[in-house]
Amino acid sequence: MPTQPKLTRFNQNVLSKYQIYNSIFMTLPFDAVTKTGALLPLFHETCQKGFANQDNPTAIVDSFFNKYQARRSSESQINLLFRFIQYIERQVVLFDAIEDAAFPIVNNMDGIGTLRSLKETVSADNKLETLQKYLEEFKVRIVLTAHPTQFYPGSVLGIITDLTEAIRENDLLRINDLLAQLGKTPFFKHEKPSPFDEAVSLIWYLENVFYKSFGGIYDYIQQNIFDGKPISNDIINIGFWPGGDRDGNPFVTPEITLKVAGRLRLSIIKNYYRNVRQLKRKLTFQGVEDRMGNLERELYSIITNEGSDLTLEYFVSELKAVKQLIIDKHQSLYVDELNSLINKTHLFGFHFANLDIRQDSRKHEQFFNDMVNALIADGSHIFPENYHDLQESEQIKILSKVEGSVDLSLIKDEETLKALETIKAIKTIQQTNGEQAANRYIISNNQSTLHVMQLFAMLKLVAFQDDLTVDIGPLFETITDLENAPKVMEELYANPDYAEHLRARGNRQTIMLGFSDGTKDGGYLMANWAIYQAKENLTRVSRDHGIKVIFFDGRGGPPARGGGKTHNFYASLGPTIEDEEVQLTIQGQTISSNFGTLESAQYNLEQLISSGIGNSLSDVDLSMQPENREVMTDLANRSYEAYANFKAHPKFISYLEHMSTLKYYAKTNIGSRPSKRGKSEGLVFEDLRAIPFVGSWSQLKQNVPGFFGVGTALKHYEDIGEFEKAQHLFKTSAFFKTLIENSMMSLSKSFFDLTRYMSEDEEYGGFWNVIYKEYETSKRLILKLTGYSELMQEEPSGKASIAVRESIVLPLLTIQQYALKKIQELEKAEVRDEEQIKIFEKMVTRSLFGNINASRNSA
Repeated sequence: MPTQPKLTRFNQNVLSKYQIYNSIFMTLPFDAVTKTGALLPLFHETCQKGFANQDNPTAIVDSFFNKYQARRSSESQINLLFRFIQYIERQVVLFDAIEDAAFPIVNNMDGIGTLRSLKETVSADNKLETLQKYLEEFKVRIVLTAHPTQFYPGSVLGIITDLTEAIRENDLLRINDLLAQLGKTPFFKHEKPSPFDEAVSLIWYLENVFYKSFGGIYDYIQQNIFDGKPISNDIINIGFWPGGDRDGNPFVTPEITLKVAGRLRLSIIKNYYRNVRQLKRKLTFQGVEDRMGNLERELYSIITNEGSDLTLEYFVSELKAVKQLIIDKHQSLYVDELNSLINKTHLFGFHFANLDIRQDSRKHEQFFNDMVNALIADGSHIFPENYHDLQESEQIKILSKVEGSVDLSLIKDEETLKALETIKAIKTIQQTNGEQAANRYIISNNQSTLHVMQLFAMLKLVAFQDDLTVDIGPLFETITDLENAPKVMEELYANPDYAEHLRARGNRQTIMLGFSDGTKDGGYLMANWAIYQAKENLTRVSRDHGIKVIFFDGRGGPPARGGGKTHNFYASLGPTIEDEEVQLTIQGQTISSNFGTLESAQYNLEQLISSGIGNSLSDVDLSMQPENREVMTDLANRSYEAYANFKAHPKFISYLEHMSTLKYYAKTNIGSRPSKRGKSEGLVFEDLRAIPFVGSWSQLKQNVPGFFGVGTALKHYEDIGEFEKAQHLFKTSAFFKTLIENSMMSLSKSFFDLTRYMSEDEEYGGFWNVIYKEYETSKRLILKLTGYSELMQEEPSGKASIAVRESIVLPLLTIQQYALKKIQELEKAEVRDEEQIKIFEKMVTRSLFGNINASRNSA
């Protein structure tokens, strides 16, 4: 029987099931307000018709109550709107669970981009040996961050997991119970989670998803590509930021870092223990059973904190000895299962995930200067007394040769002391969990060579002295910093002492590039092009010095933060960009949507592996042609100019402050860190974090960071009669094609009828019209560019999924805008009704949850 089109599979296995299960959910008797389930479809219909007539949200809500609930008091009306919010949040969960359950049916698990497909392609081209050689070097690292874009508490994530399983099995009774449980389970967190809480919630994915899926992929590669032979390279591993990312988060302390590292170690030991117990029941052979029993006891002693001298080396050597015994004396019975456990020890060690430390360069400067001042005041000769008066080049010379150690009792500033104790914590973690457990320090907002060398010196003086077993990764984010990055790295590579450090680290240098703040700073096209060019220039500089550069991409979920179809980015890079490793951050609901189940984790990880490898094995030249490079640069510059002018608009900041949900993000209790970097009272653009910035535009359904400036840039080529140059770029550049396709996703999730009422606002009408005009121009010209008749034409199932999700939250968006409008009216009143303002503010905050969760990638 032929395979049905992907859209048909989506409609049958997702959309139809959602309609059936949603009708059950809407009739469940868990609701204190009568008939909520029956009234919500009527409210949904009222919203649809109202926006089609260009009514504003207030008129839509009022017309609903006038038509269907005229006798309700105003208090009762508000209660009903809150009930609608609760229902819609749960409808989103239901849709998530159904889509997760259908993932292996809707997506072809053996199709293009999967390892099976890759193996068949290279075998047909007689390139299997080339693939093997490449896999001996190539790596993919998924780095989980605690960036707050996931609104589901742990209890709800558990229900989603169980509901997904029940839906997959069509277990109607269990589905009914789980839907009822969902209706009664709170979604709202009354307190912010601690960084440790965030770590624990993400470790659940490590234990229940990544342990199995990473292991399964590695087993497949070993058995099917390497014919069962051992592979020295781990190929796939996990990075981890909760508990280590201090950038803007004062709640991440050295104690938290050590505690998280301990929890990671305990979690992997528990997984090994479960596997050893299962194997012990099967390996009941002479000379084997006792050895497995001994390993089981040692692992259990670690879990119960009874004390054990078991090392990773001994654990692995015993497993390998048992494997040899089984092969030699027991006909290789269960050898594949034992080998799978050995492979997992290769991937996860006793550390499970690589815990990164991250801090802002401006903070490092503060801590470093405190340390220098304390040493000079104490009479130390590590730094000369006039250190602060020296030229930057002289300071770098001193930092390069620095020797000695710092007595931390000299440090009086609490924040500086915590920063330096964190460095000691890295050393402690390496001693207990192995070097891989914590061996990378990211400097965010890195602007200069001095910033890197300040950390270099602190690491050596505080804990590592002559044996620095930590990689320093500068993070370049703004457009200016991206342009300056090659100069910084050239200076570092030319520094004999830093070069010696790199030699000791295998002549490999990690450089992180931040899409989120790049887009916030320079707009969509310019951020992506600036990063592409920075990668080219950094590759060239690194190769000139014999350094293998590893690019670590700080990506968010939506296209505006470098997300979207991420693997397409890696598949579109040419030979001018180093691609031996793919490293990227995964956060929030992107973790649960792309890696939340075994099937989705396997599929998306295989896509990333294949995109990186396929780029190198392909005979197609992906280099950007000179004429294309000229057009791309011009488009980026024109887009940047349009975005910069937009940002400079006198109403830009106040629009976000007064007309969006920006200030409500801080009230959601979803993340441990503050919603902005600085301590300024007013709203300062530079202090804004990318997540609430992008998220606020998403809540307005305007998605500005994902398209603004694209239309203006393309219109120039239309106006001068050279639009075919842009069309040629789209047809011949995989990189530009990926950018445009991801921008289409942002445009598809925009809905300007929601905020059309703002166009008549006395203060902000002109500003709203600037945004809407750019949206219309971008949409029209992207369709002209691609030749499509509608946005996302080439991704019908993705488009259908977005359409369902946007339909589910339409009433929620209406309620949110209604509440925002009420707040504006109440704040302008002669006598402020503080109680009413609080109620509507709560309504806005509560409506954030479902809108974000429904987006899956937050825009």
